[in-house]
Amino acid sequence: MAQIIDGKAISAAIKDECKERTTAYLAEGKEICLSVIQVGNDPASSVYVGNKKKACAYVGIKSLAYELPEETTQEELLSLIGELNGRKDVNGILVQLPLPKHIDENAVIQAIDPKKDVDGFHPQSVGALCIGQPGFVSCTPAGVIQLLKRSNVEIAGKHCVIVGRSNIVGKPMALLMLRENATVCVTHSKTQNLKEICKQADILIVAMGKPKFIDASYIKEGAVVIDVGIHRNAENKLCGDVDFDSASQIASAITPVPGGVGPMTIAMLMKNCVDSILLQ
Repeated sequence: MAQIIDGKAISAAIKDECKERTTAYLAEGKEICLSVIQVGNDPASSVYVGNKKKACAYVGIKSLAYELPEETTQEELLSLIGELNGRKDVNGILVQLPLPKHIDENAVIQAIDPKKDVDGFHPQSVGALCIGQPGFVSCTPAGVIQLLKRSNVEIAGKHCVIVGRSNIVGKPMALLMLRENATVCVTHSKTQNLKEICKQADILIVAMGKPKFIDASYIKEGAVVIDVGIHRNAENKLCGDVDFDSASQIASAITPVPGGVGPMTIAMLMKNCVDSILLQ
């Protein structure tokens, strides 16, 4: 049976480290402030925003919440971002995605000052990651690296296969694994022989958006499996992109859903907010 990689415990440790650093900054008279903007009242987004507020309160980061109506125009949203960019008392700006259909997400992401882009989505942040410059890193992939390192999984020299090529997970994940000296293969919906490629992986990271798609037949004996997916099944229970029951029989270590990658995303957001002091 595989070792279960406990995202709840690891994320709690990271939040405690952030709390210590925030307390030290407060003693120097430096307060950290995160602005969270939500447009509309998508239920999942509201849950995420609520969790971010709770994490800020725990760590000691001041949070400003802007809950805007669904009909907010793109111009109004960009104007608010411009105002927050100019405020010296705001360290981080986060716009909760997805946005309503009439707003261009790319335009909004690009409007955020890269020095305040704690989500790590701005093209400048992604470019910095690409060439090894300092900058914010997308929270979910950064969280995966911490899960591996803090579970004593050797990354350097290992063959890592990533299933999925999204801008938020797949692509930055590949760059981060390269930075850790893994040999990286990125697969996607047009990849041929997916099963054969996955079976070569020492570390398999799955972010494809298909419930329980990856079962034991895709996994090499003793591989480490990281499941980034999250879905609700027919019984309304949470599950991932990996069929945990079969995969855990063959993997050496695996993340559960829930309680694996999920908690890490907010922990790494808190770390980015604390790191913002250094970047600014």
